[in-house]
Amino acid sequence: MPIQALHPTATDWGIVAVFATVYLGMFLGGLPRLKLDRSGVALLGAIAVIALAGLPVEDAARAIDLPTIVLLFAFMVVSAQMRLGGFYGAVTRRVGTLPLSRNGLLAALIGVAGALSAVFSNDIVCLAMTPVVARLCLQRGIHPLPFLVGLACAANIGSAATLIGNPQNMLIGSVLQLPFAGYVRQALPPVLIGLVMLWGWLAFGPGADSESPHPRPLPEEVNSTGVEEPAFDAWQTAKGLVVAGALMLIFLFTNWPRDVAALVGAGVLLLSRRLHSAHVMGLVDWPLLVLFMGLFVVNHAFESTGLAAQAVVWLGAQGVQLADPGTLLVASAVLSNLVSNVPAVMLLLPHLGGVGEQAGVMLALATTFAGNLLLVGSIANLIVADLARQQGIVMDWKRHAVTGIPVTLATLAVVWAWMRFAG
Repeated sequence: MPIQALHPTATDWGIVAVFATVYLGMFLGGLPRLKLDRSGVALLGAIAVIALAGLPVEDAARAIDLPTIVLLFAFMVVSAQMRLGGFYGAVTRRVGTLPLSRNGLLAALIGVAGALSAVFSNDIVCLAMTPVVARLCLQRGIHPLPFLVGLACAANIGSAATLIGNPQNMLIGSVLQLPFAGYVRQALPPVLIGLVMLWGWLAFGPGADSESPHPRPLPEEVNSTGVEEPAFDAWQTAKGLVVAGALMLIFLFTNWPRDVAALVGAGVLLLSRRLHSAHVMGLVDWPLLVLFMGLFVVNHAFESTGLAAQAVVWLGAQGVQLADPGTLLVASAVLSNLVSNVPAVMLLLPHLGGVGEQAGVMLALATTFAGNLLLVGSIANLIVADLARQQGIVMDWKRHAVTGIPVTLATLAVVWAWMRFAG
């Protein structure tokens, strides 16, 4: 079938230029000589395409997938509740008191980080657990680096187990209308295998026998930056767990809209006599929400030029089908490390319509697991590295790559094999 030629207008080329600039910003983490992060680049890109195309604000708003934004916001509130209740730190300290060997403690922390990240935000889990894990290792005289790398990688891997574990999964589930329980059944086995692989590499691979530092006492309530950790509050923690548990049951066993149910749950948590709503809302990642909305508008404008669809048709004519498991796996992994996993998913999703549940599961697993390849591949990795540096522990890209590269390649191979032969 011949490919219909397009005749892009000057406006189309302007939109293409904005699109390319925005995704350059996604790759670089900002734009040179400008005080812009990824969220600022996406916002300005959205403003630019609205102005170039003369796009009515109402049409720009319709380009935003509101259920994804609502679901993401609601679970940011749930995660904030758990963090302010001191839940993450209390769980980590409890694991640290168990009479476990070095490898047993590593397995326990990887399991806890993976499980928590499947329900709560992997970024929040890393933010709350990293100082506690670093202190725990230093106090016990255990080299902290494998534990911190393991925390970041486990949070990424574990977050792929559900459609609420990370932002890209929320987007995929919303746009492709994936069933929650069906996704969990397909995603959980490769996630569990991936966590075991991660533990095996850190327990017995290079660096497993690194020289341990001398134990040094650190204050229990305050980390080296002087920032006070929230004290454990049993009532607030229980309240958050009840809401999170109820939402999981609703997602697994009912057809209620996930965004509406999550929004109601967030509203319940905001009704509090102890935690001020401003404190909870202050932990919402507003820049990430702006990033999502900006990219929705930019991508919609780019799709309207027809150039992306024409490129996909051309690839199909060359025998490259984007929905093919192998092609989708490679495209997901490469794009995730070029522009980050959320923008990668936004680029790929418009061309996967009607391909079925399996392609959605593949996209979710591949983009999430690929975040472990490089230190800059995941915000969770950067959070752990930054907090580790504040504790005097260096986790640079080389140290991360020793674990990140082999674990990512192994877990992506598991995804391909699972989706190819068992999916």
